[in-house]
Amino acid sequence: MEERIESDSMGEVRVPADKLWGAQTQRSLEHFSIGGELMPRELVGAYAVLKKACALANREQGRLDAKLADLIVAACDEILAGGRHDMFPLHVWMTGSGTQFNMNVNEVVSNRCCQMAGTALGSKKPVHPNDHVNMAQSTNDSFPTAMYMAAAMGVTGRLLPSLRALRAALAAKADAWADMVKIGRTHMQDATPLTLGQEFSGYVQLLEDGEERLQQALGHVYRLALGGTAVGTGINAAPGFAEAAVSHVARLTGLPFESAANKFAVQGSHDALVQLSGAMKTLAASLGKLANDIRLLSCGPRAGLAELILPENEPGSSIMPGKVNPTQCEALTMVAIQVTANDLAVTLGGAGGHLEMNAYKPLIIHNVMGSVRMLADCMESFRKYLVEGLRPNEKRIREFVGRSLMLVTALSPVIGYDKASAIAHHAMEHDLTLREAALELGFVDAATFDRVVDPAKMTKPYVAGG
Repeated sequence: MEERIESDSMGEVRVPADKLWGAQTQRSLEHFSIGGELMPRELVGAYAVLKKACALANREQGRLDAKLADLIVAACDEILAGGRHDMFPLHVWMTGSGTQFNMNVNEVVSNRCCQMAGTALGSKKPVHPNDHVNMAQSTNDSFPTAMYMAAAMGVTGRLLPSLRALRAALAAKADAWADMVKIGRTHMQDATPLTLGQEFSGYVQLLEDGEERLQQALGHVYRLALGGTAVGTGINAAPGFAEAAVSHVARLTGLPFESAANKFAVQGSHDALVQLSGAMKTLAASLGKLANDIRLLSCGPRAGLAELILPENEPGSSIMPGKVNPTQCEALTMVAIQVTANDLAVTLGGAGGHLEMNAYKPLIIHNVMGSVRMLADCMESFRKYLVEGLRPNEKRIREFVGRSLMLVTALSPVIGYDKASAIAHHAMEHDLTLREAALELGFVDAATFDRVVDPAKMTKPYVAGG
């Protein structure tokens, strides 16, 4: 493999000749080839936007020559267009500040500018990775800024659209099944009736609440550390740089990013991402609950509840012909567990900062973006391959309602709790319907029973004779 010589403050390093990265990236590859997890790809795009915004702000302030700024902007635009992503090979498990990844970006942008200017790779002329690409920045403010940008863009661009589409699909089912009376269950035992639409309306509300929590968390994620440089004081950043650069970030992303009022808070801690991760964990809990409900309601088809009929997407067994399994439910519940585990890592990492810097940044953003991706993808899959093709088993639903003992609840205000309980026990012991048991015991006449014990009435606030 052909190589070239790159250099940094520690000396010379051999780098593959066809790569745009430089000495510090190469050192990281040699010293931190740990595991298979690479830095989130979303962080590459976030950093490209950030470096572009900083170049524009520095040019406007007269600190960066216009020609150099234009080269930096052009290199960043190439990255944003999807190019050069193979030039960011670093692993998650590296320095906790993310310095080597920041330098990876700086070196790639610098070397691409050299190519465009017709100078040698590694010459750092006309664009120097530190002096120009990293101007008015430190890893300690740029990396958390890129983290927050990547998280916000991922949530708004991927997670929320998937959530809203799933919510809409569930709402369509709730509307379609609004009048389909079924038996409710508490403690996994028969309870009073509700409609299948009401049951699904609960899932819709869970997702509405989940979006609200995410939006609340985003409000803090929009506050960027840029401008704090090394420890939050802003050394080597001109007055007004942070506001100018962040205004470009907001314009380029279309999101309401702002310069954080207190840089010490957002550089020493990353509580905004801890809160966002917590909101995703709560969403995961909601998704796990509704997936398990659907898995339970569809169990069968002949020896279970079988109130819902699943789409037949793939064979369910290698040995049992004709088996259909709730595989989309299983995938979603596994994702829910993984997102919960990710949140623990984010929480521990967020609590692990010391003084003016948190040294768990790669861990935090790796898990945050992993949760964003998994939740978005799984909600999309669950919607397309389960919810949209889900059907009610109306015959089974009617049978369960007709034989439920808990319809006797409506009789309590008329004949009292004790007599109503006696009817339920008599029906169970003698394998009778409630109506048969009530008439056999003589606690109520047929007309009264038929008027009071109406499952449809019981799906709303209702007191017989009230």
